[in-house]
Amino acid sequence: MLLEGRCVLVTGAAAGIGRAIAIGAAAQGADVAINYHDNAAGAKSCVAEIEALGRRAIAVHGDVADPNTAVTFVDRAAELLGSVDVLVSNAGICPFHSFLDMPVETFTRTQQVNLHGGYFMCQAAARQMVRQGRGGALIAISSISALVGGEYQTHYTPTKAGLHSLMQSAAIALGRHNIRCNSLLPGTIRTDINKDDLADREKCARMEARIPLGRLGVPEDMVGPAVFLASDMARYVTGAALLVDGGAFVNLQ
Repeated sequence: MLLEGRCVLVTGAAAGIGRAIAIGAAAQGADVAINYHDNAAGAKSCVAEIEALGRRAIAVHGDVADPNTAVTFVDRAAELLGSVDVLVSNAGICPFHSFLDMPVETFTRTQQVNLHGGYFMCQAAARQMVRQGRGGALIAISSISALVGGEYQTHYTPTKAGLHSLMQSAAIALGRHNIRCNSLLPGTIRTDINKDDLADREKCARMEARIPLGRLGVPEDMVGPAVFLASDMARYVTGAALLVDGGAFVNLQ
């Protein structure tokens, strides 16, 4: 029970990586607040699974692109669950599109959700942690895309690099408050974001062939790394980035 007695906040937790981490945190003893945008049914079922584990849970609706959503989410978690000890900034989008004809609206929306949303969520959570006076942990779900390019991700990869950089700078700014700031860099994880792209079986097989562990990831693969960074097992880890990609990044030859 590595997270017993703590309150963990997870954005974009109605499905995919966020949902898996939220439920995984509850399995390790945490009460959990989740944020969701347009999947009310998924949020409701996530809360039900957390409660079935004997933990408290709340779901707070809001678009992370709006800075006010962060304040509301953090305030509700503190009020209803008693504290804010860990924030996992997970909410993100990746509408694949070519570079030369990228619509301004697509670029702007991706920046606002992925990078601006992560920034304001981390800021709001950190302010609450400072008020509480006992430290905490911020975890940004960055991506292997922070380190490598993608032809149809020119709007997306900069946001993930930005989250990684944000955690490095926040680690310096918040270390005096005992708030640890780290990022997780997943490789290709099967989620709703990429399900259409991965429907191409030949492409999927090529991708799996490049991964030393021989398979694409699933959301549950992110739980252990997230729990580690949230727990006291990582009490001297801050400003770090942990790749969770089956070895894809190192397989260059």
